[in-house]
Parts: sequence; C-alpha cells; structure tokens
Amino acid sequence: MSVLPDYLAPNLRVVFCGTAAGNVSAAAGHYYAGPGNEFWAFLHDAKIVSAALTPDRDDEVLGYGVGLTDLAKKRSASSDANLSPDDYDVSGLVRKMERYRPGWLAFHGKTAANVVSRSLGLGSNVALGTQEWTVGGVRVFVLPSGSGANRGTKYLEGKPTRLAWFKALAKELLATPDPEAAQSTRPAQGDSQLST
Repeated sequence: MSVLPDYLAPNLRVVFCGTAAGNVSAAAGHYYAGPGNEFWAFLHDAKIVSAALTPDRDDEVLGYGVGLTDLAKKRSASSDANLSPDDYDVSGLVRKMERYRPGWLAFHGKTAANVVSRSLGLGSNVALGTQEWTVGGVRVFVLPSGSGANRGTKYLEGKPTRLAWFKALAKELLATPDPEAAQSTRPAQGDSQLST
C-alpha cells in the first residue's frame, strides 16, 4: 500500500515527483507537510497554481492541471539517505508517465532524478533545469527541493533562489502546448480517475 496516494489524471500540465514522503507528511497523510517545506508556497508564487494551496488541500492539485507522486511509494523516510535502492520504483514511474502523458515530469529534488537517470543508463550527475532525456516519453525538469533542510544557496546552479527554479519551470509550462489539445495525436491511455 502507498504511503501517500498518487494524484494523477491524463494530460496534466505537470506531474511533480518527490523521492519519498517524509515522515511528517506520511503521518499527516499529505504531500510536503513537513515544517519549513516551501513547496506549496513556491507552486503559488511561481504561478503554477492560482490558489495558495496547503498540504491539507493537496488533493485539489488535479483541478490546476498538476499531479503528485513519489519515486518510493511504500515507505516514508526522515531523509533520502535512509532509503535503499529497493525502495525505488522506477519502472512504476515510467508506466505512470506512459499512461497519463503529462506535459512535463518535474522532479522535486535531485535525488529522485539521479536515481531515475542512473536506472535509464544515463549516469547520476543530473543538473537542475530541463533535461535532454525523457521518462516514458515525457519531458523532464529537475527542481531543487523545497524542504526546509535545503535552504542554502550553494547548490542552486546559477539561479539566485529556489523560487527562481520554480519560475523557470512555470515558463516552460507556459511555452508548452496544452496536453489535452495534443491528446488527439496520442493513443488514448488511462482514465480520469485518481491513481492509488
């Protein structure tokens, strides 16, 4: 059973994929609920969603064309360092992307992106921003984590703040044709139900 449900539907603008639910999020039953995690503020401040959502409103993201999932679905962790390679389900993520066909897959933090890149045979030295590789045919963007433990600017790779990276993703989303409109060029896949 998943620690947190997936919020997925066909043709979303973007699906955010974290590494694993943190222990606080798992206990709360909501994504990015840890103290100091700025994911929800970044999402709104970058204008990816028009409402100031909070963890307890995470199930509303689908209404904004946004999905949520994690690479490790079956356990939570206080830190990515506490996860083992067996905790990651890369093939499951690939299947989800092939089924739901979002416009973008945005890794929330480099750990999950590195695990997937390594699994695809592309190495594990992933930079922030747009990637040249895809997951299940879906374009990939890597964001710095909004976690409170990741507030330093040392690893922002050319941007002044973490919010600047979310704004860069928002710019890519604006430049991307609506996946719903592009659906006619793709085989019909999936359904509009919540994935669990």
